[in-house]
Amino acid sequence: MTSTKFKCERDAEEEETVMMESDSSPVHALIMKKPVRFLSFCPEESVGGASELAFLLEPSDVIAARDRPLLLDCQVEGEGPISITWRRNGVPVPTGTMATVLANGTLLIRNFSKRRDSNETDAGEYDCAAQNRYGRLVSRKARVQIASLPKFLSHPESVTVDEGGVARLTCQVNGIPEANITWQRDRLPLSTEDPRYTLLPNGVLQITAVRKTDSGLFRCVASNIANTRYSREATLSVTVAGSRTYREPVILSGPQNLTINVHQTAILECIATGNPRPIVSWSRLDGRSIGVEGIAVLGTGNLMISDATLKHSGVYVCSANRPGSRSRRTALGRLVVQAPPGFVQWPQSVSRPAGGSAVFSCTASGAPEPHLIWLKNGKLLTPSGNVRLTNGNTTLAITRITPEDEAIYQCIAENSAGTNQASARLAISRGGPELPEAPTGLQATALAPTSLQLTWDQPTDSTSQQIIGYVLHVRRLGEPDSAELQEAVSKSTFTHEFNNLEAATTYSIYLKAYSALGGSQQSTTITATTQGGVPSPPSFFTKVLNQTAMQVYWELPSKPGKMEGFRLEYHGVSNPDLQGQETFPAHINTHTISHLEPAAVYEIRLLAFNGNGDGPSNRRLVSLSEGGNIATVGPSCNCDQSRGSVSTLLVGIHSGLACILCCLLFILLGYKRSLFCRKSATWETPPTLNDVTGAKGRTPESIELSQRCDSAPPPVMVMVEPTLPVQPGTSTG
Repeated sequence: MTSTKFKCERDAEEEETVMMESDSSPVHALIMKKPVRFLSFCPEESVGGASELAFLLEPSDVIAARDRPLLLDCQVEGEGPISITWRRNGVPVPTGTMATVLANGTLLIRNFSKRRDSNETDAGEYDCAAQNRYGRLVSRKARVQIASLPKFLSHPESVTVDEGGVARLTCQVNGIPEANITWQRDRLPLSTEDPRYTLLPNGVLQITAVRKTDSGLFRCVASNIANTRYSREATLSVTVAGSRTYREPVILSGPQNLTINVHQTAILECIATGNPRPIVSWSRLDGRSIGVEGIAVLGTGNLMISDATLKHSGVYVCSANRPGSRSRRTALGRLVVQAPPGFVQWPQSVSRPAGGSAVFSCTASGAPEPHLIWLKNGKLLTPSGNVRLTNGNTTLAITRITPEDEAIYQCIAENSAGTNQASARLAISRGGPELPEAPTGLQATALAPTSLQLTWDQPTDSTSQQIIGYVLHVRRLGEPDSAELQEAVSKSTFTHEFNNLEAATTYSIYLKAYSALGGSQQSTTITATTQGGVPSPPSFFTKVLNQTAMQVYWELPSKPGKMEGFRLEYHGVSNPDLQGQETFPAHINTHTISHLEPAAVYEIRLLAFNGNGDGPSNRRLVSLSEGGNIATVGPSCNCDQSRGSVSTLLVGIHSGLACILCCLLFILLGYKRSLFCRKSATWETPPTLNDVTGAKGRTPESIELSQRCDSAPPPVMVMVEPTLPVQPGTSTG
C-alpha cells in the first residue's frame, strides 16, 4: 500500500477533515483549517530521505573570552560527500594555525582575541555553509562578541536623606556579558538580608526607612568574565528629623522604557517618598490586568516580570498614593517584549518535471514582524521571468522549470530579536506522469445573496485518472491574494456551491486540479456577483483644466468587491452629438476627458455596476467657458437634461429683476429721509460723472442724492443707462 503526502499551507484556529479518494490508493484524510475555509492541499512527491541536506546543529550567539579557544557548532546530514565552509561578516574564514574546521563541521578558533595594536578582532557574525551535489545550504548568522568590561558610565553620587526617608544610589556600566553589580559600604560587602535594602540588576540600590546607622561611603562593584571594576565612592548622610511634617507623595524614580526578548526578566523600578509613607501600586495603561503568574514585587514597589511573553508588552503605570486620600503621583514606562522568528509554515522539498511549476510557502511569526528573504544555493535569490516572490515574500513561485532552477532554496526570517532559516530542494523528475491540465469551462451562477454555484468541464479519461481533487480559489474583487478563500472539492465533482458569502458582492474565482505530483496551472479567472442589488450612486467631482479638457474624480468603495467597475458618460448640452463613454475597473477613481468643444457646457454622468446590473447615476453640468483650473464644487445633482438650460435662463432673469427692485428701494428710502432733515436737500450732479459715457457714446444720466443732514450716511449713487432704440429685425428677449 502506498501513501500520498499532503501539505497544508495555512494556519488556522479550527480544523476540519475532508476525505480525498484516489484510484491507486486508499481514502486519504486531509486536514483543512479555518477561518481560511479549506486549506489548499499540496500533494508532494517526496524527495527527502538520505539525500536531503539539512542542519542538525547551527552556530548560536556566543560571548568569547579573550585569548581563549572558541568552538562554533555546524553539524549537517545528507548525502555525501559534504563540504563545510565558514564565513565571518560575509568573508571566508582562512583555516590554518589560527582556525580549523573539525571533521563534524565545527569551527575551532584556537586563540580568540582582539589585537591591541590594530583594529582587528575575531568578533563578528559567523555562518557556515554545507554543500553536496544537490546544492548549497547556509546556516543562520551567529553573533560572536568578545567579553569586555569598560569603565563606568556613571558613578553613585552623594546624597543626604532625612531619617525614615528613602535613599537611592545608582551606577551604570555596559559590560559584555552584562555585569553583575553588588554594593559595598565602607569597603565591606553590603548585606542584602535587611529587607530595607533592595538591589536591582541595573545597578540601583534602594534603602527605605533610612536609619542613622545606614550612613557611610557606598560604592558599586561590577564584574563579569572579562574584569572587575569599582566605582567612585559616594557618601550617604542621614539627618535626624524632628517632628515630621506632612509631605505630598513624590516618585523619586519611575519605570524606564525597556526592551527585552521573550523568556527574559523585566524589572520596572518605582520608588516613592512622602509623609505619610505612600502606597505604590501598578496598573496597565490599556486597562488590562497585569496578572499574577511570574509577577513579583521587589522592595517596596519595584515590579518584576519573570519569563516575559508577548502579552506582557505594554505601558505600565506606577502610582504613589497617600493613604486615606485620592492624592497620588504617577509615572509611566513602556515594556516591549520581542520574539525571534519562528516558522508557522516552512517550504517542503518537491520534485517537478521540466516545464512544470513549483510553489514554496514560508510563513514566520515574531515580534516585531519578521522580514523574509530567499536564498538559492546560499546566494540571494533575485526574481526573474519565471521566478516570482509574492504575498510579502511568503510565496516563491517557479514556472517553466529548467535544469538551472534545480537547487536548494532557503527562506530566511529576520527581525531585531534574531534570525531563523528553513530550506527545501527543487528536483527535476525524469520521465513519469506530468501535472494535470488546467480545468476548463469554469462558470458561476448566483443562487442567493450569500451563495454562488460553480461548474466546470469534466476532464478527459486520461486526465481524470491522475486527478485526486480540485481546489477553488475565491476572493472579493480587489482583495490581495493572501485574503482569498480556498475550498477543496472531490475529484468526481464538477458542480460546487460556495456559501457564506457577502450579498451584492463581486468575487474573483479560479480553479486548480491536483495530482500526486502537485497542482495544475490555474483555470481562466472569472468574476461573479451574489444577489442583493446594484451599487449605490458614486459621488464625484470635476475640475476644469482648460477650455477643451476636464478631470473627473470619484470615490472608491470602502470594501472590496462592492462593484465591478464604473461607467462615465458625457455629452454636450447644446450639441448632443458631442458625446462619449468610458468604462473603468473598480480600482480606478480618476479620468481626464480631453478634445472637448471649446467653452461648451457638458453634462457628466457617472454610475457603478456589478453583475446584477447598473446602479443609479449621479449627474453634473460643467462649463468650460472660463478655462483654467476652476473646480466645480457642490453636490452632484440628479437633474433632468431637458430642463437644465431653461432653469439656468430663469435664474438669470430673476436675478436681474431683483437688482432693479433693490435700486428703486434705495431711491425711495433716500427721498423719504430727506423730508425729516432740518436742512434743505438739494440735487447735485457729481462732477466725477460728467465725463462718463455710456454705450455707443451716450452719456448716462447720473444723479447723487446729497442730503445735508447731520450724521447722514454716505451718498447713494444711482446710474441710469438710457434705453437704446430697438433696431428693426432685432430682438431684446
